[in-house]
Amino acid sequence: MARQAMTLVVLAAGMGSRFGGPKQIEAVGPNGEIILDYSVYDALAAGFSRVVFVVRDEVEAVLRRRLEAPLASRCDVAYVLQRLDDVPAGFSVPSSRVRPWGTGQAVLACRDAVPGPFAVVNADDFYGAEAFETLARFLISSDDATSERNALVGYALDATLTEHGSVSRGVCEVNRNGYLASIIERHGVAQRGSDIGYQDNAGAWHAVSRDACTSMNFWGLDPSLSPLLEREFRSFLASSPSDTEEFRLPTAIGTLLATQEVAVRVLRTAATWLGVTHREDLVWVRERIRDRVNAGDYPSPIWGA
Repeated sequence: MARQAMTLVVLAAGMGSRFGGPKQIEAVGPNGEIILDYSVYDALAAGFSRVVFVVRDEVEAVLRRRLEAPLASRCDVAYVLQRLDDVPAGFSVPSSRVRPWGTGQAVLACRDAVPGPFAVVNADDFYGAEAFETLARFLISSDDATSERNALVGYALDATLTEHGSVSRGVCEVNRNGYLASIIERHGVAQRGSDIGYQDNAGAWHAVSRDACTSMNFWGLDPSLSPLLEREFRSFLASSPSDTEEFRLPTAIGTLLATQEVAVRVLRTAATWLGVTHREDLVWVRERIRDRVNAGDYPSPIWGA
């Protein structure tokens, strides 16, 4: 049986509230490239041939202007709107709700556009070429019906921090067989001197290993996850969430891990993450991108003249 084309699903509908705007379209490259340019470039180099962008209306217009021409001859492209009213039958959207429902709903929004195993990334995170190559090898092997179907690319915690403020990170517990046991969302993660840790709700400081496996929302998933994800979305909506509460993909998968309904292989990577959490991060990201371009890792302009 022929191998299915590998699909990259890009979550690009977030609002960037801490950043102060849609950071997924902020220029970081020497010729105005956005982080997403580099992620798609790395994905295509690793063997992906389809890209599905999950977007809002205003983001879709910008991405089409930027990427339609360079990607037309390189891969298949689809755009899927993440809509507030895309909820299961029997549920309605509160009139006060403005924010998207979160990354879990974003993955559900593209369920009809991914016939086979697919990767999921955030539009505003730079993951590195090695990480895409690692996940591509996993997705290729998942064509075998007896193989593993879901994976998480895990980073060392100290490779995911910023100097400009605290961040939220999904700290992973990995069992002895290399499978994901749990993800715990830690808020207020930062570096204090030589230590890394987080503050709990009472203000107490808890140290975390620098090498702790960390999720940056880089997944390899099988379409068979969709019915389970939709069930979890129903449960989330039934809990009467607040106007700002989100249905997060890591939280939903964490619930399915606890009930042993899914298994997720952890693929550790030595790649260094880059991303813009705070506006002050832009200078740092631009410098690191420039260094990679100067080292010959990426052409400039990235899609040619």
